[in-house]
Parts: sequence; structure tokens; C-alpha cells
Amino acid sequence: MGSDHAGFALKEKIRGLLQSKGIECVDYGTGSEESADYADYIHPLALDVEAGTFSFGIIMCGSGNGANMTANKHQGIRSALCWTVEIARLARAHNDANILALPARFISFEEAGAIIDVFLSTRFEGGRHERRISKIPCR
Repeated sequence: MGSDHAGFALKEKIRGLLQSKGIECVDYGTGSEESADYADYIHPLALDVEAGTFSFGIIMCGSGNGANMTANKHQGIRSALCWTVEIARLARAHNDANILALPARFISFEEAGAIIDVFLSTRFEGGRHERRISKIPCR
């Protein structure tokens, strides 16, 4: 998990939720609500997901956009900005998203929990979607 200052409070709640479910969770920071740049925390997380150290990442900032854009600079990352359960389901099922970006200022903790549950439990459908996601990386 990684966030800037705007995502810190939600990240802390989500970390507790994941730990209560027995899900391993590494916190890349930030460690407070003091102003921080999301890229400083998102790049290391994205590198570890890209390297296969972890299967998934969860990132957040105020709107989710900055964190999402940063993660998607990495060739092996398919980060999806999700603010509803259905978008999270489609991100996994159709896009094989490996990072979930959350808009911390626009969703509640309860909504975030439901989105995370669906993101982590939905399998990639493959098929026609495999062909499409194979075209995402720049060559």
C-alpha cells in the first residue's frame, strides 16, 4: 500500500482491515498527514509489483489520479482508478489490473472496503481481453 498525505487516513484504516483478514500488507508510506509527494511512495510499490514481489498493490491520493498516473508509468503495471465496486470488478476481469488506485477524498472507508474485496477476489477472464492488454505496453 502507498499513499500521499491525502490518502494517509484511509490507508491506515485499510491496512487494519486487510490485516484483520490475514492479508499480508506492506506499507510504503507516507506515515502521516504532513504534505508528501505521492510519487515518492508509489514508484517503489509499483516496482515491487512489477518485479513480482507482490501480486497486487493498493494506492491512494486525494483524487486517485496522481497516484494512478505515477503507477502506470511502469511497463508491467496496469493500475486502475476505481470508485465503485463494478469498476473494480471490470478492472480485474477485463484489464487484469494489478494495482488498485483509490480516490481517498471521494469514497468512504466502507466503499473502499467493498471495492478492495471485489478487486482482490475477481479473476481475470482472459480470452479477448488477453489480446487487448498485450497491446498496452509501449514497444
